[in-house]
Amino acid sequence: MSLFKKLVPNVRGKLLSDANMSASSWFKVGGPFELLFIPEDELDLLNFIKNLDHKIPIFVIGALSNTLIRDGGVKGIGIKLNEKFSNINVSNDFIEVGASLLNMKFAKYAHKNNFSGYEFLSGIPGTIGGSIIMNAGCYGREMSDILYDVKIIDRIKGLDNIPAKNLKMSYRKTSINSESIIISAKFKYFKKNWDHKYKAYIKTERVGSQPVNQLTGGSTFKNPEGYKAWKLIEDAGCRGLSIGGAKISDMHTNFIINYNNATADDIESLGNIVRQKVYDQSGIKLEWEIRKIGFTNKEEL
Repeated sequence: MSLFKKLVPNVRGKLLSDANMSASSWFKVGGPFELLFIPEDELDLLNFIKNLDHKIPIFVIGALSNTLIRDGGVKGIGIKLNEKFSNINVSNDFIEVGASLLNMKFAKYAHKNNFSGYEFLSGIPGTIGGSIIMNAGCYGREMSDILYDVKIIDRIKGLDNIPAKNLKMSYRKTSINSESIIISAKFKYFKKNWDHKYKAYIKTERVGSQPVNQLTGGSTFKNPEGYKAWKLIEDAGCRGLSIGGAKISDMHTNFIINYNNATADDIESLGNIVRQKVYDQSGIKLEWEIRKIGFTNKEEL
């Protein structure tokens, strides 16, 4: 039994020891979480956070679309919000969306109800909450363009509502710390008609330029200011480069794919080699966009 399981408060949700999340990971790799908590509802989660020893690390899990879980697993508690945190409520001024809702599902809802401004979400894998934390975006739009405020549970302050203007949102960054849990978000209510041409353009571009049908974690590196990561990787001669079962996509060089039973170490090692090659060729240090958590097999869990 996990040591943490003896230390956590009583909950109504699920507590799972040695929870293997590799099947949920888009890379399909990684070791187990020492403990996984799936809260029954918001009150259950608030009670859990309020009474949990602050020394115990927590990791908020979304769709694991841009997260690499290392092979040695994660020492700490993973928190995964279930479908009860995926509601959509529409008012005259805002659309409130639960943090666990997939971006693509919300994009479909917006399309069906002719809400404009959310078309770009159809091109972003993952959940609403995860996309807000990293200010995800594509094709000229990002979360900061549509966000009004977020409702979070902070380990120190508890339940809190934060206006978007206070989140210091910039390219793939916000001021929300990794141990804060987004519960829901209010989005601006755009009253223009849905842009069908823009939505079709996003779909065509994704399918035509990204390895969407392979095991990948999305964009591997952030675009340095004034540069495109894929071009730097291409110019450094990394197209098709492979280690173990991990490979730089031939279709899009800013994607690492698990093409032959890769390990998490294969993927991370390949990424680090690419970073070094790009630095040697251009003097530019690529920054990981993929979130890496846990221990390698060489480290003790």
